[in-house]
Amino acid sequence: QVHLVESGGGSVQAGESLRLSCAASGYGYSGVCMGWFRQAPEKKREGVAAIGPGGNTRYGDSVKGRFTISKDNAKNTLYLQMNSLKPEDTAMYYCAADRIGYCNVLGLGRPGQSLPDYWGQGTQVTVSS
Repeated sequence: QVHLVESGGGSVQAGESLRLSCAASGYGYSGVCMGWFRQAPEKKREGVAAIGPGGNTRYGDSVKGRFTISKDNAKNTLYLQMNSLKPEDTAMYYCAADRIGYCNVLGLGRPGQSLPDYWGQGTQVTVSS
């Protein structure tokens, strides 16, 4: 059973930083595609960032240059470093992962793209102005 647990969310002021973590268990982590999505109240889920097994990354347009996704294979942990946070970054942030052999997460959930198979419970990020 794949299990994803996010942590690191919180309330910050605009311009500050946060680092989210996602601890993964239940399968061979190093060869898996993983990513972060977010959803604000009354808004659609949005793909934030994704990373493939070889370290290739994708970012949503609204976070490029501010957010960085990375993973530590030894710790089975995915990270999202969020800098220069804005009030519009306020949302529930979800860690997501694909089953072995798939990499839907790199599509960031855009129209026509399949979604990853596994999801965490989410961690709230609130940015005030």
